[in-house]
Amino acid sequence: MRRGIAATALVASLALAATACGGSDSGSDKSDGPTTITWWDTSNATNEAPTYKALAQQFEKANPDIKVKYVNVPFDQAQNKFDTAAGASGAPDILRSEVGWTPAFAKKGYFLPLDGTEALADQAKFQPSLIEQAKFDGKTYGVPLVTDTLALVYNKALYKKAGIAEAPKTWDDLKKDAATIKQKTGVDGYWGSTQAYYAQSFLYGEGTDTVDASAKKITVNSAAAQKAYGTWQGLFSGKGLHKADTTADAYAHIQDAFVNGKVASIVQGPWEITNFYKGSAFTEKTNLGIATVPAGSTGKAGAPTGGHNLSVYAGSDKAHQAASLKFVKFMTSAASQSTIALKNSTLPTRDDAYTSEVKADPGIAGYQTVLAAAQPRPALPEYSSLWGPLDTELPKIAGGKESLDKGLSNVELAIAKLVPDFSK
Repeated sequence: MRRGIAATALVASLALAATACGGSDSGSDKSDGPTTITWWDTSNATNEAPTYKALAQQFEKANPDIKVKYVNVPFDQAQNKFDTAAGASGAPDILRSEVGWTPAFAKKGYFLPLDGTEALADQAKFQPSLIEQAKFDGKTYGVPLVTDTLALVYNKALYKKAGIAEAPKTWDDLKKDAATIKQKTGVDGYWGSTQAYYAQSFLYGEGTDTVDASAKKITVNSAAAQKAYGTWQGLFSGKGLHKADTTADAYAHIQDAFVNGKVASIVQGPWEITNFYKGSAFTEKTNLGIATVPAGSTGKAGAPTGGHNLSVYAGSDKAHQAASLKFVKFMTSAASQSTIALKNSTLPTRDDAYTSEVKADPGIAGYQTVLAAAQPRPALPEYSSLWGPLDTELPKIAGGKESLDKGLSNVELAIAKLVPDFSK
């Protein structure tokens, strides 16, 4: 939902936005009472949100002059809801913004520059690459809260039963291992996703991307990209390779199969670590193997750097912005990030949050090792939106309803509309 959305969607979004400080609540704070700030948290409502909500309550106790109105907004709806609310001057004071949203909203003027503010007082303690991802046009518009990347996660017991000593280094190795695992254990060795974000690693493995931002060129249908998506497509058929799931519940199906030992390996992010441990296959946490996503024909391996920043709404008044900056500093402190890591098994964004206790979690330790191969996104506000056309076409390709050539041609045309100043 962008500007010009249907009236019904606008009404629905504004109903949610009315709970924000930029909406009806902003004028309700009494001058002699606490300042109420609204925070839209986009974390998983079941296994992540309780930790964030508890920290917000902890902040309130330490700061009785500030109240935090906590709202958990489904991640897949938050970007459009915030876009609509901010355009109507009714957005929340603080947004847990996916790293790809941050420059896009900053470009629209929706986020407050944080350089020199209380929120970024500890800037030197954060991983520099994550601070860079929170920038647009030389200014910083978010404080990194959690970071992530994708990894090949695998069931060590099934690999051992199949006589495989280590995780595959290339996609060709994975295909061979999948066949062996199927033969030795009766279980599929790998189940791939049709989502664009999960297919991104295949592009990196061929030394390419959806676009070349520096050259302002669309590369999603280049020879290298065609080879990358050809490799991706080839992992949905063959011995030990699970067929593509193109249903709306595909993510849940893949996750459930892995955590219960019905498939030996998948590509997944650290936000699912706590759910891995709940599955029957990983009652022993050490059974969870974590390795860098396999490399392509160029020998390159890696996955996109993901994560979330905390950003402050530029449309809030000075009092709410001041309270919000204080809250952001608290939530991104080393102590808060360590708490989040221990409770949610997500990765901190500052080195001093990786305490010995945090690093003792095998899931966190495993994902920390693959971060070195993660590839930051280019400084292009529209970059994350480029996955939208791929999310439309890739399931059709994987399900055999459309050829690879046709699908990528459609994606190229759609991306050209998103970045009209880019050449093909």
